[in-house]
Amino acid sequence: MNEFASLAQLTVVAMVPFLLASLGTMLGGLAGVFSVSQEGVMLLGASVGFLVSYATGSSTVGILLAAAVGAVFGLALGWATTRLRLDQFVVGLALFFAATGLAGLLYRVVIGQTATTPRVDTLPRLEIPLLSDIPVVGRALFSHNLLVYLAALLTVGLWFFLYRTRAGLDLRSVGENPRAADSLGIPVVRTRLWTTAAGGALMGVAGAYLPLVYTGTFTEGIVGGRGWLAIALTFFGGWRPQFIAAGALFFAAMDVIALRAEVVGVGIPTQVLLVVPYVATLLVMIFAFRWARVPAFLGRNYDRESRTA
Repeated sequence: MNEFASLAQLTVVAMVPFLLASLGTMLGGLAGVFSVSQEGVMLLGASVGFLVSYATGSSTVGILLAAAVGAVFGLALGWATTRLRLDQFVVGLALFFAATGLAGLLYRVVIGQTATTPRVDTLPRLEIPLLSDIPVVGRALFSHNLLVYLAALLTVGLWFFLYRTRAGLDLRSVGENPRAADSLGIPVVRTRLWTTAAGGALMGVAGAYLPLVYTGTFTEGIVGGRGWLAIALTFFGGWRPQFIAAGALFFAAMDVIALRAEVVGVGIPTQVLLVVPYVATLLVMIFAFRWARVPAFLGRNYDRESRTA
């Protein structure tokens, strides 16, 4: 039972970067802007979050600046595709490479070559009184760092906003039929800009989560493909926050099980264990794509003057 509680707790911790990056992808996508820069923005968020926390001694400041940098990259995607009407895939790839290069450059400029790897204190665990004492479930759900709780609240808040408010309906209409939304007075351009900026901020926080919760240090391979998996997870979740959260839990469980199997030594080569989460993802996606519904205008730029948009 203790082993199960430990695995459940680790799974909840591991799901947060998947969840935040996927929710960020979802936000822009629901307005019609599809990002492929998650991996790079997460790496940049990890670099900025770590470096700022290391320099200031404050994880909060590091997370906030990681969110700000992510928002800038998200806004750049929105502006380039909305104002300049550049291809979304091409711009996203360009931002991915730019963010990836900048992340490594910042670390080398600030830290340089050191004999020992610099570290920061990871976020402390906050146990919710009474609830954390519930057998098995208490430890798995109510004994985590602050970002875990915030991610859960964000998921519920986005579901309520998108499906229980007029503003959420307006946002979704932009990704379904921007011309109709425009004719009803819904600001298509403004909606695309703020959703891509907010989505980029979530990706930045997802990246900062890794050094500030997982490792306490930064390496250029710290994201480990989570950004690419976040794209798959968004499709798997049908662009709905509640299903994305369920998918993030599944992805994280596969990751944790593979790592735990490697630690205990099950006689399977490490390379095979590392590929398990990706194989599981591929198998799930084969079935998920059959029912997942994407926004009708996803990946397409809106031109008010065009008759075909």
